[in-house]
Amino acid sequence: MAHAPQHQHQHQHQHQHQHQHQHGHPASAHPRHSDPTPNGLPEILDLDAALFAPHLTALTGRIACLAGDDVRHIVDLGSGTGTGTFALLERFPAARVTAVDSSPAMLERLTSAARNRGLGDRVRTLEADAGAGLPGVVDADLVWASASLHHLDDPAAALAGVRAALRPGGLLAVAEVDGMPKFLPEGGGPGELEIRCRAALDGLHAERLPHRGADWGSLLAAAGLSVEQERAERWEVRAPLPEGTGRYAFLFFERIRGTLEGHVSSEDLAALDRLIDGGPLDVRHRDDLVVRSTRETWLARRPA
Repeated sequence: MAHAPQHQHQHQHQHQHQHQHQHGHPASAHPRHSDPTPNGLPEILDLDAALFAPHLTALTGRIACLAGDDVRHIVDLGSGTGTGTFALLERFPAARVTAVDSSPAMLERLTSAARNRGLGDRVRTLEADAGAGLPGVVDADLVWASASLHHLDDPAAALAGVRAALRPGGLLAVAEVDGMPKFLPEGGGPGELEIRCRAALDGLHAERLPHRGADWGSLLAAAGLSVEQERAERWEVRAPLPEGTGRYAFLFFERIRGTLEGHVSSEDLAALDRLIDGGPLDVRHRDDLVVRSTRETWLARRPA
């Protein structure tokens, strides 16, 4: 996430929940009247967590191999609705999580979800802009930053704060995405439409999110962290499609439709409309969707 999910208005890059993360949510999207939740971001983050749960489980397994069994304090940096928080609480049953986000609404939603899962006593929240440090957070065994670092104005300063929050020997797990997921069949009209839309979004993001696609390995090393693992993986969801796949695609296309007004041709806008208008081509009615997302991860340690 969040997050914070690219579906933000122009100044929302200051809110770490968009990653979640978002996982690659297009900046400056304008919600349409049919979106039942404000900005749609919380629902997108929750659907992302559900659809990609097996991949996330595999990732937390890799983290556990490096972090070891003695993980007691985890920090979820840009926690959004709690995708990372809950996955890591499950992976590390003796740990507690400090969920950090700049959005009070996201933190309230996460707190409610933790109570509903019987995990309220293992989660505390901290409303903070991670770019300004992590006040009161010390001796963390593990910091998780999923699709959040590229939203920060000064990643180097944020990483210095993360290093200070980690105990010696503690681990930082960074996950980033290469943009919004792909949904439509590759090749032909739908696939070409998606390629053009992603290219337009990339141009907007280069302006508004200058650290997206940064060389995080170098930045982690410059912050005094030792990179122990770096990997890029293609996460996919194929038929039989899990429940919620069409809704997930719909929310993405609905959001980018507002973002791309004036940045793609009128023909492409009309094609996007057909993907969300309730007709036969609407993504909620299609059985040919394949959700594809490239996730890059870096696991880095504060030297002991």
